[in-house]
Amino acid sequence: MRITVAGGGVVGLSCAHRLAEAGHTVTVVTEGGPGETTSAVAGGLIYPPVVRPDERVVRWTGTTVGVYRSLLAAPGIRFLPGWIRVPADAPDPGWLAAMTDVSRDGTVLAFTTALVDTPVYLTWLAEEAAARGVRTEYRTVTSLADLDADVVVNATGLAGGALAGDDTLVPVRGQVVHLTDPGLTSWSVEETDGDLAYVIPHGRHVVCGGTEEIGRRDLDPDPATAAAIVRRCRALEPRLADAAVLGTRVGLRPGRPSVRLERTGDVIHCYGHGGAGITLAWGCADDVTELV
Repeated sequence: MRITVAGGGVVGLSCAHRLAEAGHTVTVVTEGGPGETTSAVAGGLIYPPVVRPDERVVRWTGTTVGVYRSLLAAPGIRFLPGWIRVPADAPDPGWLAAMTDVSRDGTVLAFTTALVDTPVYLTWLAEEAAARGVRTEYRTVTSLADLDADVVVNATGLAGGALAGDDTLVPVRGQVVHLTDPGLTSWSVEETDGDLAYVIPHGRHVVCGGTEEIGRRDLDPDPATAAAIVRRCRALEPRLADAAVLGTRVGLRPGRPSVRLERTGDVIHCYGHGGAGITLAWGCADDVTELV
């Protein structure tokens, strides 16, 4: 079949890759290259939100983690141990079965998972898709009905809501700061008094975050917010005390009460992943391919 995938982020590229593998003729329509997508701003720590009432998330996470394990030779992927802090009375999340080296001590949930240097990985993924015959057109999609294909996959992230007439999709602004990596071999995530701190090392740099500002759309980095992020992350990981600040980045996550993955006529909607697109992408791509 002739399939057009609208959206060139991690979800769109993963769908295009799987569809091309299945023998379809695939075109990706996107506004810019992989490095210009919201996915490229992501910290790249692979685990979904701890509380999310959707059994599909467990399955999608397991699939995606398995794919990353099979892609260890690919640039931008490595597995490292780390920990997140969870409420003392919270049960272990279902997706934990996909992780290794799992342990829990009160509120500290430790495990090993994939860390994906998203700009590096996305460039590689786009090249792999192209090697399988996927074409790319750079332009803005203003209507799904205008796309000439047997099936259209709506993987446009935050734009997906407007294209589908879905007013449940909202921007969730995320700001991160990149610091030089002093050689960290573990990651960490903690929320204190409503402020989120996470430290995600990628060898050359560390992604430090972050913010989750629901409904805010501006992409201009806020210096005061950046300074607060650096303070929180240096408190969380003292080895960052002398790490140089490399820059600040902002992205708009596509927030929705749950991921929309369903077929309506000749359109398959696959959007609303929030900050977990990199965690759920391959599982969702398999479901999209099955729907096709």
